[in-house]
Amino acid sequence: MNTSSRPILRVGVVDDDAHHRRVLSDYLARFGHERGLELQVSTFEDGQALLNGFRPVYDILLLDIRMKSTDGLALARAVRRTDPDVVIIFITVAQQYAINGYEVAALGYLVKPFPYASLGHELGRALEVLERRDSAGVVLKDGQGLRRVPVRDIVYLESSGHRLQVHLTDGAITLPGSLKQMEPQLAPHGFFRSNSCYIVNLRHVVAVREQDSVMSTGQVLRISRPRKKEFMRALTEHVSGTLT
Repeated sequence: MNTSSRPILRVGVVDDDAHHRRVLSDYLARFGHERGLELQVSTFEDGQALLNGFRPVYDILLLDIRMKSTDGLALARAVRRTDPDVVIIFITVAQQYAINGYEVAALGYLVKPFPYASLGHELGRALEVLERRDSAGVVLKDGQGLRRVPVRDIVYLESSGHRLQVHLTDGAITLPGSLKQMEPQLAPHGFFRSNSCYIVNLRHVVAVREQDSVMSTGQVLRISRPRKKEFMRALTEHVSGTLT
């Protein structure tokens, strides 16, 4: 979640009912006012409208499960292929339609029609998840001294001789050390050593293709065959546990 003079929360709403989109927009505006947040809300009348040119820019997605032209669960699966971290809250007409939400690590669900208080409760839980995620960081020592780097900004670490390249979302840091030394510090934050050269941030893995992991920044990194099964287990647990 980005911060400025007023924290910004980016929310996407997908619902084919125009009236309900307006209700949700009003609820969200009220929530932002009460919490002192600047909400940037984008509304979509179907899932394809969201997926066209989709980029992982949202903090929270409110997805209707049953829409005329879209299966909300299938939409969530498509979103997860690009964005493993966005908080998903399902909107449904009946509780049983949200039963498979665990497949896409949904935070929760709301049954229509619901009052503002119900949405406010779920958004409050979402804020707690986002705040925990953004507060985590690791301390790295480069040529300029110690610096704290948010975990969310680290895509992967690469070993090169006796030095490490820490690849970030917006650049890289070079520092002395080894992957073996860094593993204990990074493991509690959702990192996994995929082979002898890389430690990857599981939150930035957007796809796995045979023996390769595809990262959110486009890099394709090899997964060693002996580590593949454990890598997939760790990735599954990360996606399922990210929002708990």
